[in-house]
Amino acid sequence: MTARALMPALRTIVIGCVDPRVDPELLLGAQVGEVAVIRNVGGRVTPGVLDELAMLRSVTQAAGGDLGAGWEVIVLQHTDCGITRLAGDDATLAGFLGVRADEVGSKSVGDPRAAVAHDVGILDGETRLGAGLRVSGMVYDVTTGLVDAVRP
Repeated sequence: MTARALMPALRTIVIGCVDPRVDPELLLGAQVGEVAVIRNVGGRVTPGVLDELAMLRSVTQAAGGDLGAGWEVIVLQHTDCGITRLAGDDATLAGFLGVRADEVGSKSVGDPRAAVAHDVGILDGETRLGAGLRVSGMVYDVTTGLVDAVRP
């Protein structure tokens, strides 16, 4: 396998939820090998996701490229997400989100659009990612099947 084959053809990484109703590749019309997908509960940008993105940058650099200009990270969350049922359970959410219990409210767990905007902001400020990386955010409505761009 060549180094080129290791890289997603569209130079895109999607951060999405593990919910089986929300398949990022299917929703975005991507074919196998076109995007890389990181999935977790809620599709949230957590400290673990940031570490994983930093590791992916290292892999990309080892393959002769860089995760920066010409690349895009898409935060894709959805309506009726199971994580919204934990809104208010700050003790459970704090460790997962990497914040103190009294900071969980700022993560907008009950509102996917606000949560996407928040997580896009985290990625915008992440210094371990390359310069020029585009970050966008979307919310998939599981009832209508529509995808709404929170940040194109």
